Amino acid sequence: MRLQVVLVTLLLAGTVHAGLPAPVAAAFTRAGIAPSGIGVEVVDIASGRNVLNLNSERALNPASTMKLLTTNAALELLGPTYTFTTQAYTRGVLQDGRLTGDLILRGSGDPKLVIENFWLFLRKIMAQGVRDIRGNLVLDRSAFDDTVVDPALFDGEPLKAYNAGPDALLLNFHSVAATFTPDFLKDRVQVRLDPALSGYPIRTPQLTIGDCNGDWRVPITATLETASASFDGAYASGCGEKSWQIHPYALSRNRYLELVFRQLWSELGGTFDGSVIDGVVTPDALALAQWDSPPMPELIRDVNKFSNNVMARQLFLTLGSTVQLLPASIAASRTAVAGWLTAKQIDATGLVLENGAGLSRLERISPRTLGALLVAAYRAPTMPEFVSSLPLVGYDGTMRKRLRSEDVAGHAHIKTGSLQDVRSIAGYVQAASGKQYAVVCLINDPNAARGGQAQDALLQWVYENK
Repeated sequence: MRLQVVLVTLLLAGTVHAGLPAPVAAAFTRAGIAPSGIGVEVVDIASGRNVLNLNSERALNPASTMKLLTTNAALELLGPTYTFTTQAYTRGVLQDGRLTGDLILRGSGDPKLVIENFWLFLRKIMAQGVRDIRGNLVLDRSAFDDTVVDPALFDGEPLKAYNAGPDALLLNFHSVAATFTPDFLKDRVQVRLDPALSGYPIRTPQLTIGDCNGDWRVPITATLETASASFDGAYASGCGEKSWQIHPYALSRNRYLELVFRQLWSELGGTFDGSVIDGVVTPDALALAQWDSPPMPELIRDVNKFSNNVMARQLFLTLGSTVQLLPASIAASRTAVAGWLTAKQIDATGLVLENGAGLSRLERISPRTLGALLVAAYRAPTMPEFVSSLPLVGYDGTMRKRLRSEDVAGHAHIKTGSLQDVRSIAGYVQAASGKQYAVVCLINDPNAARGGQAQDALLQWVYENK
């Protein structure tokens, strides 16, 4: 009887999802996903021959697989040795460690100016003789336009770390990690912020005795304002130590950088009593020190393996600088990408770009366009850098827990994506035959969240049969 059910399921799947391999079609049928919400493209990279497709010319929401477009464009347009620079200048008189004047920081959009790198940068500034700043800290963000992103616009969750907007002087992804630790001796909860913010008091939640049930953050209301933070509510003792990554959106980018700068500068033995203000590097300013980001291949690995939306937005906005003088803008970035795709003779009909990260309800791309992009990227000189930036199936990144016991594990580099009603994969499979295939599967359906097994079945099918 069980065999009959399986055969009937496969038969129905073959008729409803015509053109898809039987195990893949059956998985889509079980998930309740209609063919109209599925876009599939599988291409033999060596010959360019399309070996499988379904709705491949329909523009669909790709979720985070849109990062493949952004990172490949960045790798080729900006170059594999490209680095972002953050520069320090002085304006005034520097003598015996005392700067009577301003320290100016000019950013270029470094997507990985994390706290440890910023600390090292400040050490370089101190090594040039600056310890006592008797002026202002001036922040030059002129590399990017001044468009402000509403952190609540995408999903109404402005505290989510992925909702931080682009910034030419982006520091530590404009985020803090709040670590909660029960202190049973004092009957309280200790809350520590990383990075530490200078002179920034924290009101902690109430410690309650009990198990840690469900999402431990739900009973806590986090409010991080200009002068202080409060975590109101209750924290269960059974939770032990927990960490919460937060985008402190109510702290302006200047205020956030100021609090971190004051803390680190003081820890390094420096003094600073001035204000933190916006400005630009003026002709009378003298270059003092420079911090260079990791090169592009390392940056795109972080973006693709861990689906870092904030870094992707930084890269996408930077693309605008390749077609116009600064400041870079979203409009300029769209122009740069369009020109790049045209030069590569890739048909981008239906392409819609909002931020290049896929964190969007508006972005669209067809499986055909994404497949052509993957084929072109594989044939490019930068292929090794690009392919290695994608998660290795069954081993790392967002694919580390998928298909671990299947033969395709270790034989595919696949970028994933997910939003409400969207689930996507795109990347490369090295089949058992030794042939290389570009594989794209975009699902836009109310049951998309249930489509992972069908996508996994597709990857395994390509490995086994092609």
